[in-house]
This record gives sequence, C-alpha cells and structure tokens, in this order.
Amino acid sequence: MPPKANPLKLNPLQLRTLTILQVLAHDPSHALPPEPSGAVAITNLPQPHGDHFHVGHFVVASRDASGLYNEAVWKALERKGLARAAFPQVIALTPDGLSYETGIRHEILHGGDH
Repeated sequence: MPPKANPLKLNPLQLRTLTILQVLAHDPSHALPPEPSGAVAITNLPQPHGDHFHVGHFVVASRDASGLYNEAVWKALERKGLARAAFPQVIALTPDGLSYETGIRHEILHGGDH
C-alpha cells in the first residue's frame, strides 16, 4: 500500500515552504553540509527579485514563498518534527523533513531560463 499523502496534515503554506526548504537544503549556497544526525541547516534564504527568486536551477514565484519568512510556519514545521528553527537566522530540516513527500514540487518549482 503506498504511503498516505501528507500524513502530518501540513497546510498549503507549510507544504509550499517545506518543498522550497528541501531544495534549498541541497544547494551549498544556502545550506551547510549535513550534520551527523542527518539534519541540514539552511542559513541563507533567497531574496526575491520582482515576482520570483531562484533556487538552484528552479524559479519559484514569490507568492509561493511567503512561509520562508513566517515564524509561525517555522514553528509548525518544528512541532511536527520536520525542522529545528531559530527564526529568522536558521532553520534545519531533520531527516524526516528532508524526506517528507509534499507532492507539490512540480506545482511550485519551475525550470529557470535566466
């Protein structure tokens, strides 16, 4: 039986934020190397220019990223065991946060052409 989609019942803002954080965690310009626990700290959030920003080779609409700068979203991800947060300086995705299947990558991460 396939795993249940969104078993932690993240709301849409939390799902979008986690999806973006998962990509940032794999980008050395935004994240530190993995900790011994497997967690990855993200210390450099992207700054939007216009209505979008870049994460690696992806383009993300600014409207999809409002949770990156929202303390309540960081706290919710922490409560659900997906992150450790020290808002607004650093958020570390736990192994569970790194592997959580949000199911929306294709909706908010777009191929970049500039």
